[in-house]
Amino acid sequence: ANGGTGLTSNALTPRSKPIIYNGNQSVAQRGTSSTGISSGGYYTVDRWQFSMGNTAGRLTSEQIADGPAGTGLVNCTKLTCTTADTSIASNEVLQFQQAFEGQDLQEFCKGTSDAKKFTVAFYVKGNASATYTCELHDRDNTRYNGQEFAVTTSWNRIVLVFNADTTGAFDDDNANSLSLNFNLHGGSDYTGGTFSSNTWHTTSNQRFGDNQTSFFDSTDRTFFITGIQMEVGEFTSTTIPPFQHESFGDNLQRCKRYFQIFMNSSTSLKDFLDAHIHDNDSMRAVITFPLEMRTTPTLTSSSSGSADHWRYISSSINTNYGSAMTGDGTNKSYQFTLNDTGGTDVSSHVDDPGYLMNNATSCFLKLDAEL
Repeated sequence: ANGGTGLTSNALTPRSKPIIYNGNQSVAQRGTSSTGISSGGYYTVDRWQFSMGNTAGRLTSEQIADGPAGTGLVNCTKLTCTTADTSIASNEVLQFQQAFEGQDLQEFCKGTSDAKKFTVAFYVKGNASATYTCELHDRDNTRYNGQEFAVTTSWNRIVLVFNADTTGAFDDDNANSLSLNFNLHGGSDYTGGTFSSNTWHTTSNQRFGDNQTSFFDSTDRTFFITGIQMEVGEFTSTTIPPFQHESFGDNLQRCKRYFQIFMNSSTSLKDFLDAHIHDNDSMRAVITFPLEMRTTPTLTSSSSGSADHWRYISSSINTNYGSAMTGDGTNKSYQFTLNDTGGTDVSSHVDDPGYLMNNATSCFLKLDAEL
């Protein structure tokens, strides 16, 4: 995403960063494959989530190395239907989407007399011909704009220009103001109205195109996508800037604003964090984020089950902690607390420094500040 204002004279002026996060599908902190997906959420590639509900359809999401040749786009997301759903209830939906903070969208001048057009481009293919809908969803003002696009068995680059919208400004904050949706399956709550391509509107049942394919129509159905970019202004397939490749490190750092995972999946008894004894049955540790997260994150950690997942070691103590972590913090740092399950009396060692270590190869800490 190199574009400037969309004018020919500065169309190749580099922007400091792409608007889209992880458009090349290269970062996958949560893992490269997830099977049996039945509900909305983040599963594989960073910053890309599913909005999914009320369907018996199931899918697998994978990050694979099958990008379009000659583009430098090595990775893509592959979706595979594993359970079909051909009896579609009115409220069923499946969308592959990315959400954006309002403060990152102000250059579109949406909701003003100077509103700019949006240009969205991406590479896509499938196992057979299909038609889906690419949609901009203004979440601040509940406004929609969609356009159909065709999928074939070969990689094709789709370039769609969305009209400017002089109604409804984006909030200038860190909340969800816009989502870019790839609409893959929907019931009559989304398809029942008359679809009007490239028109901003407020009617939910006009959001999916009249020629919409259902991704869940067959277990043969696949969908591949990569090279997703969004530009300010109007471009064609010949004038749109090439996909802006970031270094993997820069891409990863930007994604960590929204999600970070700490884990050691192959070796036990490795240092996780500096820590200290807090009282006679708990320890505490603090992480200061090298990059501020979007907001105070939600913590998820591995829990013990029948085993003690964590160990605290210092010069005088070696004790297990088996409970799930609790904690609190800000978008700049986070404090973790674990209760002792090893039966060790540590009351005489309060504030002693030590290390929190993983006592099993399945330990993890996840910090989620997604939109």
